Amino acid sequence: MKYRRCGRSGINLPMISLGLWHNFGDIDNFENARNMILKSFDLGITHFDLANNYGPSPGSAERNFGKILKEDLYNHRDELIISTKAGYLMWDGPYGEWGSRKYLIASLDQSLKRLQLDYVDIFYHHRPDPDTPLEETMMALDHIVKQGKALYVGLSNYDHIQTKKAVDILKQLGTPILIHQPKYNMFTRWIESDLLNLLSEEGIGCISFSPLAQGMLSDKYIYGIPADSRAASKHGFLQPEAITKSAVTKIRRLNRIALKRGQTLAQLALVWNLRNSGMTSVLIGARSTHQIEENVGSLDNLEISESELKAIDEILSE
Repeated sequence: MKYRRCGRSGINLPMISLGLWHNFGDIDNFENARNMILKSFDLGITHFDLANNYGPSPGSAERNFGKILKEDLYNHRDELIISTKAGYLMWDGPYGEWGSRKYLIASLDQSLKRLQLDYVDIFYHHRPDPDTPLEETMMALDHIVKQGKALYVGLSNYDHIQTKKAVDILKQLGTPILIHQPKYNMFTRWIESDLLNLLSEEGIGCISFSPLAQGMLSDKYIYGIPADSRAASKHGFLQPEAITKSAVTKIRRLNRIALKRGQTLAQLALVWNLRNSGMTSVLIGARSTHQIEENVGSLDNLEISESELKAIDEILSE
């Protein structure tokens, strides 16, 4: 495993981190989830990323990870970075989502019980709240750190303007933002215009989610939609209509570039994502230990030439 410094903090993160968004919930095979987590740790993945609503059912990914942590990795707690989030709908009623102080503190308390932990390393606000004052949300994050329930705080899905305002508030409170988690991949590049520069200027780390575009940036969909894929699953966020003829054409051409490099398309997509030194880590999802091993194998060849980058841009712009 290779590690990168997270902004200007004292934390190094593995360049490949494991996200538990899918395949770790109640509907999934628990032993497979355990095997994937233990294989990840064996490969040097020390960062595991969750959220209150990951499952399904909501909360079950945290509960399952907490069980695995207690039974298999408890003695390694100080070698792990464990993160969770709150922001999306978690429970019924007016206090079960968004960014109020009540919701964030209550949600983290629930997460800690499911995880069987006294604290998490990183606690994120999962999405901006258009109705709650940003000061209230940031003061809640500051309070959580000062309570000792999280060591660091992060933001996810905030644009650069929202991020700048949040950064300034938390600086004044004395709890700087450690990391930002945006969606970023070859097909979704919105962070390149402003956000990455802001994070670099402020000394904040960046960890991308969906670096493989929910599996589209792999060889899985080159010949259609496999029955065991996310696009075929009723529980996934990748819809079959996203696998358009144009997208498949681009995927096939990108795959040819990957093969010339001696890599899979998934490995190329991760290398492309990490080409910017400001990208601390990428969050992979997985349904098997083989996929985790393949993704970590991308670190064997992180060099990507200007001609390759130009060819990729030409494909993506068509």
